[in-house]
Amino acid sequence: MLWRIALALILALVLGFAAWVRLAPVRAERWHRVPSAAAQVGDWAEPGGFEAVRQLPKPQATLAELDTIIMASPRTTRLEGAPEDGLITYVTRSALWGFPDITNLWLEGGRLHIRGHLIYGRSDLGVNRARIEGWLARAGI
Repeated sequence: MLWRIALALILALVLGFAAWVRLAPVRAERWHRVPSAAAQVGDWAEPGGFEAVRQLPKPQATLAELDTIIMASPRTTRLEGAPEDGLITYVTRSALWGFPDITNLWLEGGRLHIRGHLIYGRSDLGVNRARIEGWLARAGI
């Protein structure tokens, strides 16, 4: 009988954690901003995230194309912004638990920045890098 109570308690904790991760609000005022970021063209790994910076001949057109690609991605929604604003913030949730990752896409001069990072935890296990590199490859960048 005691093991059933322990099992029920563990199950309740796991389900409560899953609900909290999925339902906790992701606030635009906290995440929709140009982060202090890499200024140089290249790929930049960071703890829990990744940033790619590209010099582009037509940055505004590429921003709009990437927005279309990103919005077609599974479990991804636009949190704030639009291509014409030059700054867009997205939330992509993991399939199993629904952990949110933030992606900021913005223009700075002729450079396009795309930065993805986790909200919870310390390591994203390379998920943001793979996602961003996939989006850039689909855009031909």
